[in-house]
Amino acid sequence: MNFLLRALSTLAFLAPMGPLMAQEQAQTGLPRTTLSAGFHQLEVQIASTPAQQATGLMHRAEMPQHEGMLFIFPEAKQQCFWMKNTLIPLTAAFVADDGTVVNLQDMQPHSTQSHCSAKPVRFVLEVNQGWFKQKGLKAGLRLAGPPFKTGG
Repeated sequence: MNFLLRALSTLAFLAPMGPLMAQEQAQTGLPRTTLSAGFHQLEVQIASTPAQQATGLMHRAEMPQHEGMLFIFPEAKQQCFWMKNTLIPLTAAFVADDGTVVNLQDMQPHSTQSHCSAKPVRFVLEVNQGWFKQKGLKAGLRLAGPPFKTGG
């Protein structure tokens, strides 16, 4: 009987750790789409729910150079990002509804410094730091892909 009580108390202690442990893992299996930046293609995961956005690219040891994550918010507003629990250096591209990159912000791993959009946006694209620079791409560039409004 003592053994059973000890086992149950151990399980009761460990049960709350299940969700905590899950949160400390990189999220996978998000929907994907392809974006283009001029001649360059990016395969991006889409983070569209508050839970997906809160986790973002946290806990990933690496990300292929041709990949990223696109955060889609319900309305345009100033978006601010930080890098707590994020292991790789990233660049955040703050993107208008038509796909125009409003501004770029380089972000360092584990930093709690806020990096914000220069104006209200609904989209934020995170890629490996240096991806835009290596390709000679700057703010003002227009990304193309299914999430962005085209034409008038």
